[in-house]
Amino acid sequence: MSDVVIRVERLGKKYIIGHEVERERYVTARDVMTRNARNLWRKSTDMVRGRAIVSGDATEEFWALKDVGFEVNRGEVLGIIGRNGAGKSTLLKILSRITEPSEGRVTIKGRLASLLEVGTGFHPELTGRENIYLNGTILGMRRTEIKRKFKEIVAFAEVEKFLDTPVKRYSSGMYVRLAFAVAAHLDPEIMVVDEVLAVGDAEFQKKCLGKMSEAAGGGRTVLFVSHNMDAIRRICTRGLLLSSGGLELSDTVDRCIEGYLHRSVEQKTGHRLEFPHRSTKKPRLTRIEILDQNGIPLPAPKTWDYVKFRVFFNSPRVIPGASVELFISTAEGSLLTRCSTAPDSACSMNMRAGDNFVDCDFPKLMLSAGLYILRAGLAIPHAEWFDDQSAAFEVHGKDVFKSGMAPTAQRYPVPMAHVWHIPKAEDLLRLEVKRVDGKTAAGR
Repeated sequence: MSDVVIRVERLGKKYIIGHEVERERYVTARDVMTRNARNLWRKSTDMVRGRAIVSGDATEEFWALKDVGFEVNRGEVLGIIGRNGAGKSTLLKILSRITEPSEGRVTIKGRLASLLEVGTGFHPELTGRENIYLNGTILGMRRTEIKRKFKEIVAFAEVEKFLDTPVKRYSSGMYVRLAFAVAAHLDPEIMVVDEVLAVGDAEFQKKCLGKMSEAAGGGRTVLFVSHNMDAIRRICTRGLLLSSGGLELSDTVDRCIEGYLHRSVEQKTGHRLEFPHRSTKKPRLTRIEILDQNGIPLPAPKTWDYVKFRVFFNSPRVIPGASVELFISTAEGSLLTRCSTAPDSACSMNMRAGDNFVDCDFPKLMLSAGLYILRAGLAIPHAEWFDDQSAAFEVHGKDVFKSGMAPTAQRYPVPMAHVWHIPKAEDLLRLEVKRVDGKTAAGR
């Protein structure tokens, strides 16, 4: 028996969207009547043929998905990533049988539970208790099954106190906790989750990720859409990268995330990270240059290189007690370090009127090979923030530990210098003798 539980073949979804034509300042009554008659005829034809009625003077075909094909095996946790509008939610709606595809074929083996939007299937006037039974039934659970798991669902959702309160009075966080709890305890063969974790707090997100990992460990299949790359990397075994409705990459999670980040973050080439000019009466950042120890351009910094970040900015006037700040984050947005002339460093600075620059030197750039976000800011500490700009830069690999493998950001972003000490056989023997003598002395 094949292990493939989802097979998608040449899948496409087309929508007809309308556009309003820009009106002329003066139009005749005949033009208005002609346009209205044409729109009425088009809408009537669409209604008779069972098509969606679209408003607007002109229509256009829009393919939310086009020629998408992939397979998912039993027990896989598939991370689906892509920018807003890439087609992720449309794909999950088709897999969940909410939306009908325009072309292609989808084959699903097993019971599928989906959680696509906060509180989908909830009735606002019903209580949390009543909605558990209602939503569980919609998802395919029998009443006896819901009753058996009721306490477990309520405990997971943490809504015991508000169980008999209408859900229209719930916060969005309470909504999503209850909705996820019902879907997660359905024990489906396939679970589909679409970016609902963004609503919950950190503790709830941890519980949800644990539940999905537990489901995958039990042999069930999970399809997970999220913009949280850390969560995708933590629980997913394979990735899909969607772009403009098409399948751009089906590969390992790390490669899909790397492809997504390179497209999502504006990456500057060379050693100059230029910032757009903005007309403002406040100090503004103009660019950052990446240089070596001697001030020579360094277009490809490597792990543990001496790197100088030269921050250029312009001020319309003299500003005493100002500060330049520098942040380095992972491509996913996790802050790695923050430096400032003040208050983090005792380096007082007065901005001069006109062009300025300061250097921030890293004698040993403690970053593994990969893409990072470099952000700079101008401020008066604890008083006023002037400007904030960021750009991506890339660190290249170097075998700093002489192991034959250069450290990469996928394994760990910060390669700290360290030394291993392996005890010799005689050291272990002395430790064993000391342990035995200690026990003998205690026995006496």
